[in-house]
Amino acid sequence: MNDIHDFLRIPTESSAQIINDKEVEVTTRDGEVFTVFCHCGSLLNKDTRNFELHWLELLFDKNYSLDKEQMIQSIWRETLQFGIGNVAGISAGTRHSDRVRIGARIREIRESRNLDAKDLAKLAGIDAANLSRIENGKYSVGFDILAKIAIAFGKKIDFIDL
Repeated sequence: MNDIHDFLRIPTESSAQIINDKEVEVTTRDGEVFTVFCHCGSLLNKDTRNFELHWLELLFDKNYSLDKEQMIQSIWRETLQFGIGNVAGISAGTRHSDRVRIGARIREIRESRNLDAKDLAKLAGIDAANLSRIENGKYSVGFDILAKIAIAFGKKIDFIDL
């Protein structure tokens, strides 16, 4: 790459935008939004700001994972390794509370039926380690897996009023 403009032309699926002097929001390919505390917004040079934002987008793309905790840890390692954006903090993402709530509900139903986690995992046809991550809110469960768990409980997935 000969200059910053070549770097900025590298396509990304994530998008980053400056919220204020110390906050950047990064939206990943699955629509989850992460807040990154850094100093990109306080940089006076527009090219440098754009360079730092694009680095964040590329890092979120490169390290994208359904396991958001693992994803954030990988992003942290690389920001520290490469000194990108002077990052001070990264949120758990906008869907973390939903993952925790759904995982806790699965555990609650499983325990009320006196089922071991490994037994539920076997009934649902999923890996026991993944079930543990789901129950702990550390894994973004897709519809197919959630449906398998629901069927194992004799339940169905439905939309409910909030």
